[in-house]
Amino acid sequence: MFRSINNYFNKKNLKDNNYLFLFDEPHNEEYVCFDCETTGLNPKVDDIVSIGAVIIKNNTIISSKKFVKFVKPKTKLQADAIKIHHIRECDLVDAEDIDKVILEFLEFIGNRTLVGYFLEFDIEMINKYLKPKLGIKLPNKALEVSAIYYDYKIERIPQANIDLRFNTIMKELKIPSLGKHDAYNDALMTSMIFIKLRNLPKVKIN
Repeated sequence: MFRSINNYFNKKNLKDNNYLFLFDEPHNEEYVCFDCETTGLNPKVDDIVSIGAVIIKNNTIISSKKFVKFVKPKTKLQADAIKIHHIRECDLVDAEDIDKVILEFLEFIGNRTLVGYFLEFDIEMINKYLKPKLGIKLPNKALEVSAIYYDYKIERIPQANIDLRFNTIMKELKIPSLGKHDAYNDALMTSMIFIKLRNLPKVKIN
């Protein structure tokens, strides 16, 4: 209900009617899992350096359809961020402009439900560029895998201290690690977490 009201006003701010499809009802059994790598952890000042995304359809990751883009940031890469994603400024020499990448990303996700790990941060990063360009924030429904995992665990072990670290969730659900930490691999692993969770008994995904 809240999302519908929010999108009613969000839609009125859309600057380009070519993107009205974002406000359509999402496809049944179709999701997009995505992840962003950034120059730092502050959406107000930091920039996206890469986006990785995959489509999930009927419990299957559609490996033939993937979104992998490197973006030229306006802010300097922070040392702590480089330690995590290992993307250096020299790796971004041929990267694309964020204005172009954002529009390509919208075409890729369509009106599908978005899936991610601590997804609020990634959505906030996308909205940072989307709002000035098209006047809107992402209207897509969003599902956070750590929240789904928390609900699953707390129902089984009430009052437990739930560890929501990515590697812990992977280990608990017996998801194989793809090793290299980048936006695309993280999106793939998060997709596997989502598929595993949604097929567990008593797991409810609204």
